[in-house]
Amino acid sequence: MIETSTSLLELGGPVVLVLLGVSIAALAVILAKVFQFSNARVGRHVLVRQAVSLWRSGDRTKAAQMLLKDRSLSAGLVRSAMDAIQMLDKQTLSSQERDIREERLREEISARAADRLFALASWLKALDLVTQIAPLLGLLGTVLGMIETFQTLQESGASANPGALAGGIWVALLTTACGLAVAIPVSVAVTWFETRLEKERAALEISLTGVFTAGAVTQPASP
Repeated sequence: MIETSTSLLELGGPVVLVLLGVSIAALAVILAKVFQFSNARVGRHVLVRQAVSLWRSGDRTKAAQMLLKDRSLSAGLVRSAMDAIQMLDKQTLSSQERDIREERLREEISARAADRLFALASWLKALDLVTQIAPLLGLLGTVLGMIETFQTLQESGASANPGALAGGIWVALLTTACGLAVAIPVSVAVTWFETRLEKERAALEISLTGVFTAGAVTQPASP
């Protein structure tokens, strides 16, 4: 296996070496993003949905407490919104003043959500760049290899060896294959990350909307 890899590097030349470096960097970023997504528990919304349902039914204390068990990104943001709204419920505010404070609160939570989602999206552009430049690097290596092959053919003249010519061509095409081999799995990874992010963004928006549109809890009048 090691001998095969070494021979590929020798045959492909500097372009394959560059592609190897790009693939190692892309793999490191992918592993880091997998850990980041796992740590943020992206896609885990069962407890959040149950808590929002309890919140809308009026059991607000239990809804907020339920999210203490959930360490996901969405749970933290939804619980922050619930805690802030419960603080508003305890205050004596006019309807207009409450609406203003609630709107400010909603903007603040939305900004925090956007910041967290932006952090999750970091480095995805770099991976997307890899999917674009890897095939181009492979094509560059192929073009350079073909130029070298045909230069050799021109110098050989009538005594050119067809076997040597075919060997030069397949070696030139090797870099294109390496470029595609790097770009395809990275493209799949980028698509997977972006799909998870879109679903997380949609689920978070739905949950926060459910919290903010539940209405205020009417405090009992003092005797």
